Amino acid sequence: MKKTEIIDKIKAAEITKVKFAVADIDGILRGKYIHKDKFLSAIENGMGFCDVIFGWDCNDKCFENSEITGWHTGYPDAKAIIDMDTFREIPWENGTPFFLGDFSADKKYANSTCSRSLLKKIAAESESLGFKPIFAQEFEWFNFLGSPNEIYASGFQDLKPITPGMFGYSILRTSLNQPYFNDLFELLQKFDIPLEGMHTETGPGVIEATVIFDDILKAADKALLFKTAVKEIAYRHNFVATFMAKWNEKLPGCGGHIHQSLWDMSKKKNLFFDAQKETRLSQTMEQYIAGQLKCLPEILPMFAPNPNSYKRLCGGDWAPSTLTWGIDNRTTAIRAIPGGNKSTRIELRVPGSDTNAYLALAASLAAGLYGIKNKLRLDVAPTTGNGYTNETNGILPVSLEAATEKMANSEIANKLFGEAFVKYFTLTREWECKQIDHNDPNWERRRYFEII
Repeated sequence: MKKTEIIDKIKAAEITKVKFAVADIDGILRGKYIHKDKFLSAIENGMGFCDVIFGWDCNDKCFENSEITGWHTGYPDAKAIIDMDTFREIPWENGTPFFLGDFSADKKYANSTCSRSLLKKIAAESESLGFKPIFAQEFEWFNFLGSPNEIYASGFQDLKPITPGMFGYSILRTSLNQPYFNDLFELLQKFDIPLEGMHTETGPGVIEATVIFDDILKAADKALLFKTAVKEIAYRHNFVATFMAKWNEKLPGCGGHIHQSLWDMSKKKNLFFDAQKETRLSQTMEQYIAGQLKCLPEILPMFAPNPNSYKRLCGGDWAPSTLTWGIDNRTTAIRAIPGGNKSTRIELRVPGSDTNAYLALAASLAAGLYGIKNKLRLDVAPTTGNGYTNETNGILPVSLEAATEKMANSEIANKLFGEAFVKYFTLTREWECKQIDHNDPNWERRRYFEII
């Protein structure tokens, strides 16, 4: 829909409010309702947003180590721009118009704190090289009976999943909560987040869904909106959805795998596909994989942003901790999926469902482009067996503290994303490490269960 058509539709609508949101560094959408008259004036002029959204953590506690904003700056407004291309209507809110925005027009925030601006920058670099990035993120998440108030009041004890037992790909379990599954598929479609597929995964009350692939920025927008939308739809059924990477150490973790490929600018030719090669993997694809393997240990906090993330990356349960790749091998960090022109791609299996999609997709693309620009050779042999035990090319950092220290001092990270962003982001991860409460066995659930 054209910009003028959107404006005319909002003007003519009986509804008087518009919903607008931006993402913080954790990928949590921070937003507000505004009168449609104010929204219409903000289309051209932008909208003030208190920059505390870049000065606090996922629990709204203000950073004490931030330089870009804080008590010392007085928390001024940052100017957010409205991206009219993100227009959609919320079907469970009587069609309320909804838009996403970012801070790409303000260099102070665009170069340091705004994750959507960072992704736009990396995507533009890709296109300047003649590569159109096509991405999709898939998610696994657990669902529990009850309201947020009830779960908080219980101290996150005796949590009751919406289905019992371990039953992946279950037709039976989907019928048990058919109204919820139906709402997820149908309402997300109406909210312009069409699903390629959805099924139960191994674990009580766990679901997996894949959002249909798109241009990288739209794919990231849909990934962030997917998580928020699922939580809101769950509320309607008196359920609570969690995207924690590992809410229970005895159960499998929740992945946020990223499917990705590069195309020519007309989006007709998949540049990862080479029909002349036996593997069907092009040189461009091999260089891309080599770049990701090289960069992964340097930028891991963008794929595993919380202390809890590293409980998932334990070398098993479908979560890799080794620097490996393989052809259609789900035990490796990078799964190469050869096919035809339409389907050849890679699946990065390191990210969890607790990621900020803007950061995870930006990091994936930047690392792959690093391999292409530097013409890296894919000297690492593909793993044909259990990738969890193949440490010949090294392993990933084992904690957020170690990963953050490595990224903060990484020449590669600074080259990929700029010093201002790396400094701000790693300071926020250092802060996150300091929030660990060794005296509270439930601190991770209290901190991440519903919000992340």
